[in-house]
Formats: sequence, C-alpha cells, structure tokens
Amino acid sequence: MARLPLLFVGALLAGVVMYGCGKSSAPPATGASTDSADLVMTDLRKQRWARTCALCHVAGQGGAPVVGDPAWSARLAQGEDVVLEHTILGINNMPPLGYCMDCERDDLRAYIRFMAGTSGTGS
Repeated sequence: MARLPLLFVGALLAGVVMYGCGKSSAPPATGASTDSADLVMTDLRKQRWARTCALCHVAGQGGAPVVGDPAWSARLAQGEDVVLEHTILGINNMPPLGYCMDCERDDLRAYIRFMAGTSGTGS
C-alpha cells in the first residue's frame, strides 16, 4: 500500500478533529475591514504569501490563476466576498485557506487584491 504524504495525513486529521469539535477552520471575523489602508502587503504579509499562496499562484500550479492574470477580473466580478469565501473554504485544487493557517480575513483579502493587481504593496 502506498504511503500517504505526512502533510496530507496531518491535514486530514486536523480537518476531522475540527469537524468533530464543531469548529470552523475559517479565520476569525474580528477586526475585519475592507479599508484599503488595512489591506496593504506589509512585510509580514509578503512573507506569509511567499510561503503559502506563491507556491501555486506564481506558476499556476493546479490551475491557480497567476499574479496579474486577467482571469482575476472574472473571479472578482463575482464579488470579493465570494472570492474570499472560496479562499477560506477551498475551491477546485485549492485547499482551505491556501495552507495559510495563520492568516486572517484581512490578510486573505490583501492577497486576493495583490494577485488581482488591485492593491498597493506598502512595506
């Protein structure tokens, strides 16, 4: 029998535990904001993005739209809240939260805007 990658098994077990405890894997809604100033790509956000989102969104792994791809316009036409929900829950080949387990909603919004080319890149 083939061995499952440890990361996959860990993620599966975490999902079962979270489901069994009745907890959501969604980032907390507290402090959520849509103010552009709060959604700047800070150094911390850039580091998180580089170790999570970038794994797929730089080269288009698994069909992920790459940074600056015109496909983002069609996604954002659904509404930023829909794209955020897809990010939190996962969609197609994208896992929930895009593996950014320490990201909050504003972080994810900043990443979406960055990849779509609709935000600043501050420091």
